[in-house]
Amino acid sequence: MKHALSVTREQDFAAWYQAVISEADMAEESGVRGCMVIRPWGYGIWERIQKLLDDRIKATGHENCYFPLFIPLSYFEKEAEHVDGFAKEMAVVTHHRLIQKDGRLVPDPEAKLEEPLVVRPTSETVIGAAFSRWVQSWRDLPVLINQWANVVRWEMRTRMFLRTAEFLWQEGHTAHASVEEAVEETMKMLEVYRSFAEECVAMPVIAGEKPENERFPGAVATYSIEAMMQDGKALQAGTSHFLGTTFSSAQNIKFQNAEGQQELAQTTSWGMSTRMIGGLIMVHGDDDGLRVPPRLAPYQVVVVPMLRDTDEDAAIIAYCDDLVTALNKQDIFREPMRALLDRRPAKAANKRWGWVKKGAPIVIEVGGRDVAGGNVSVIRRDRLYREDGKLDSKIVAKDAFIGQAASMLEEIQQALFADAQARLNGSIDRSITSLDALKAYFAASKKQGWALVQWAKPTGPALDKVVEWLKGEKLTLRNVPVDAEAADGACIFTGEKAVERVLVGRSY
Repeated sequence: MKHALSVTREQDFAAWYQAVISEADMAEESGVRGCMVIRPWGYGIWERIQKLLDDRIKATGHENCYFPLFIPLSYFEKEAEHVDGFAKEMAVVTHHRLIQKDGRLVPDPEAKLEEPLVVRPTSETVIGAAFSRWVQSWRDLPVLINQWANVVRWEMRTRMFLRTAEFLWQEGHTAHASVEEAVEETMKMLEVYRSFAEECVAMPVIAGEKPENERFPGAVATYSIEAMMQDGKALQAGTSHFLGTTFSSAQNIKFQNAEGQQELAQTTSWGMSTRMIGGLIMVHGDDDGLRVPPRLAPYQVVVVPMLRDTDEDAAIIAYCDDLVTALNKQDIFREPMRALLDRRPAKAANKRWGWVKKGAPIVIEVGGRDVAGGNVSVIRRDRLYREDGKLDSKIVAKDAFIGQAASMLEEIQQALFADAQARLNGSIDRSITSLDALKAYFAASKKQGWALVQWAKPTGPALDKVVEWLKGEKLTLRNVPVDAEAADGACIFTGEKAVERVLVGRSY
């Protein structure tokens, strides 16, 4: 069996990942270290993520807004833990003008800013400043907002979509009158992320609370959804933070309660980014390229006419036009179906394999014989080959395909999720009860997966010791699953009585 990509997952997973991005025309280097150009197919997937997630965010009562890219440095200095967490990643603007000197453009010494501006790494501080203006009374609460924006964090080791100096995301920020309301909001948005990942991205995840060392800087509690990639590594695919009064204290977000007393607001923040696209690639991709779940595919059905520069070409195009029109009149997942006729003057085989590498859920080929017989040739991207290794292209009556296209797309969505769910379920070891066993598990030849182990929830120096040991094994604590079975033994790290179970694994 010959695959469309030059490198397989088994040969080199990291190189395969980059090959998928390149061959699927998703993104490319920009000329600026750590920044990428997101090409139309990659950005089309992001637009689908935006639309579907935005609908869910608005359904929970949040409104979209926008805050500036530049944030005064003094805003960060008000919250020491937060600024310490991001200090090494901040890009800073110090001048507002360039001049020519010795044939080069350099910052004008006379144009130095009175106060440096940080290029947005996250917006808690600037949004907190706005909340302090907006909130005066308990009647002004809750404040529920979200913004879609770009973020800059000066990463040293970059990888497209997974870790870039600039990335796209949404960040939600809310303020509440009570701890209970803020915690409820934090968990509500964690569930929004979980359901979105599983229902739309077809990516099974484990939702849970991050250990203390993995909390967002300044947060009281951080929750995440963790997805398992095909190489067994974990990807943090979305986070929701209960911030308590950390930022409201620093930014003076106070309100008069119903009894006339002044209180600090309880705040939250939560976000999901273009990192989700990297996760999609590593969860669903195969050795022929990307496989996009139908709910996220910019085009769910792509029709490729097999033209031969003959008189029958016009009839083939008309036949395909009619097919695409009929498909686009149908609904799928409560939206109009998205079908495309690929009219490019390229060889049909090249176009077919181009769409295979992009991961279009269904590729249809139509030639003169298909037109004469009233048929189409159907290729499902979720199961590309027959048992004999040949391309699985089925001849189906055109009208029959139109009638079954929606159900076929639903099957593909479900099949991709089921495949990933089986991989996740089969790759978590729940039997490990000692450090030696944990070390042996991850040292095993090509061992892929996570371990769910007993955890005493150590803090301070005891936690530092655990983290240092894990670092030596290139492991990390992922999260404490919200639905994990109760602890019933000793913590494998401290020997103390366990209070919960925590996931351990290698990660991106």
